[in-house]
Parts: sequence; C-alpha cells; structure tokens
Amino acid sequence: MNSVISELNNNLKVLYRQAIDADGKLDALQQQGKGKFKTLFNDDSGFSIEAKRFKPYVLEVASEVEVLSNQEDIDQALLKSVVIKMQHLHQLLASFK
Repeated sequence: MNSVISELNNNLKVLYRQAIDADGKLDALQQQGKGKFKTLFNDDSGFSIEAKRFKPYVLEVASEVEVLSNQEDIDQALLKSVVIKMQHLHQLLASFK
C-alpha cells in the first residue's frame, strides 16, 4: 500500500506545480477582463469545494491522500474518489499548457 500512497503523492507534486502555473494564467486572464466563471469544476466532479483557482482543489485532494496514508487498510471508496479527482485535475490542467 505504500507504493499506492507514494504514487498519489508523486501525482500531487505534479498537480501542485501545474496548478500554480495555471492559477497565474487565470489571474492574468482575469486582469484582462476574461475568465468570468464561478468555479472550475461542476457539481458532479466529486469535489466538495468550489473555487476559481486550481490550488484549493489540489489541497482538497492532498488532505484526502493524507487521510489515506494514515489508514492501515486503505478505504477503497476514498481511493477511487481521489483518483477520479486527480484525473479531473490532470485533464483540465492539460488545457492550460
């Protein structure tokens, strides 16, 4: 199970760096009067927060990975949720490259 947590943490590092870059681009777009939206993801994405930037979403996933890392037997439902959220983040962040 340590390899699963390790892989999740590696993905989080990548997501965090990409989120910082994308948030900078979103800030620039907003200063130009663009980017008039309320949230990055819709309600069925699985995220419990609503934000206009990526970092809060990455932090939500990071807190869930921390919960998983503290469990003796990994909660499969939470693991699935984390993987789905990471996929959503990777897909949307790919459009900011």
